Amino acid sequence: MSDRTTAAEMLAAGAPAKSSPHVDAGDAGYSKDLKSRHINMIAIGGAIGTGLFLGAGGRLAGAGPSLAIAYAVCGVFAFFVVRALGELVLYRPSSGAFVSYAREFMGEKGAFAAGWLYFLNWSTTAVADITAAATYAHFWAMFSDIPQWVLALIALAVVLTANLISVKYFGEMEFWFAIIKVAALVAFMLIGIFLVVTQHPVDGHTPGFSTITDSGGIFPAGMLPMLLVIQGVVFAYASVELCGVAAGETESPEKIMPKAINSIMWRVGLFYVGSVVLLALLLPYTAYSDGQSPFVTVMDKLGVPGAAGVMNLVVLTAALSSLNSGLYSTGRILRSMALSGSAPRFTGRMNKGQVPYGGILLTAGFGVLGVALNYLVPGQAFEIVLNFASIGILGTWGMIMLCSLLFWHRAQDGRVTRPAYRLPWAPYTQILTLLFLAGVVFLMWWGGGVGRTTVMFLPLIAAALVGGWYLVRGRVNSLARERQEA
Repeated sequence: MSDRTTAAEMLAAGAPAKSSPHVDAGDAGYSKDLKSRHINMIAIGGAIGTGLFLGAGGRLAGAGPSLAIAYAVCGVFAFFVVRALGELVLYRPSSGAFVSYAREFMGEKGAFAAGWLYFLNWSTTAVADITAAATYAHFWAMFSDIPQWVLALIALAVVLTANLISVKYFGEMEFWFAIIKVAALVAFMLIGIFLVVTQHPVDGHTPGFSTITDSGGIFPAGMLPMLLVIQGVVFAYASVELCGVAAGETESPEKIMPKAINSIMWRVGLFYVGSVVLLALLLPYTAYSDGQSPFVTVMDKLGVPGAAGVMNLVVLTAALSSLNSGLYSTGRILRSMALSGSAPRFTGRMNKGQVPYGGILLTAGFGVLGVALNYLVPGQAFEIVLNFASIGILGTWGMIMLCSLLFWHRAQDGRVTRPAYRLPWAPYTQILTLLFLAGVVFLMWWGGGVGRTTVMFLPLIAAALVGGWYLVRGRVNSLARERQEA
């Protein structure tokens, strides 16, 4: 059966359209080695990454305690996105994830746009991650004399090697990365709560609400800075959709996915909002800075021997975890696209470990460009790529919600049946989320600086997508005809 057969065609033939008739060629050939514990910890890892561990420092310095509100608002919409993706996964699990769903509901053009926007997201995020890893490594004296670009290259080489072996190695690596991140955050929050309750001084400041009120309150510079950091906060949630990609390599997604996705909401509230509130209670927002993780800042100010070094090791782990996830997910997405003709042929190749190494190597290749960026502008590399990654994230989330909205419309027409696990309040949830994403793009432009420059690149990105489609559409149509004749 062709993967471009539509539900309408099945109805015309008299077949009931209760589930997806779409078959994605990119789903074949994978092992099903990811277990429940892997998926659950991948979901956790996707909700805790570099954006919190490194990016929160500069954003806290700019927006003050109101950053917690920004994390809460963005967290709600991130949950809507992953919940919408979860419904689609239970309708039809696919390693191509939202690219496969875009192919079904929007055609090959939609799949092409969704896939390359996702690649833009993760190729630039990979640069942010290796930049973060190099920045963290400079915390230790033994690495301080090593150029940042060298450390970035080492980080990329280590994670790339591990990712190419097998999905089991990826799952185990991500499992332990997530364990380390969660354990460290829990430990930090317990220490922070203890310091606040006992009023133990931190760098001469007494922790508590007075730390906030004496430093200008929740909005020390007004509401505008909080609005302007939202695009950076969106970056912090960039990996929440990863569990939807991983569902294609697990045996029982219908049992595993709902639990993993539902738990994201309370993790967001606890780890993101809770940790930012604690950071604001422990030290004045002016004590934090761009160049250092806020968690390391607190431990450093406490003066506990080795505490800052341990926390720095943890945030280094978070950066490597994010890089690991990016290489994994883009490899699967690009393979789905390659087998339909939308991506270079070599990105569809798999090795003996059933790993799509072509797509992984392409993403890593852009990481090498990030090494060059670290060589040329080491001080600005993180912020530059963060803004471009945010465009990719917004595009990816927008495509997921569009697919969800189109899926809902088909369900209303009786062409498909929604699973019991659903995005609540559809279709209003999808529409509201799309308006929020458009609002974030406006805020990027309104804020000026690198954000406005990034938004000004949108016509160029759109032109590249249109031009790219015209380059590959002949091959896409040819492959579609071959599948129909098979």
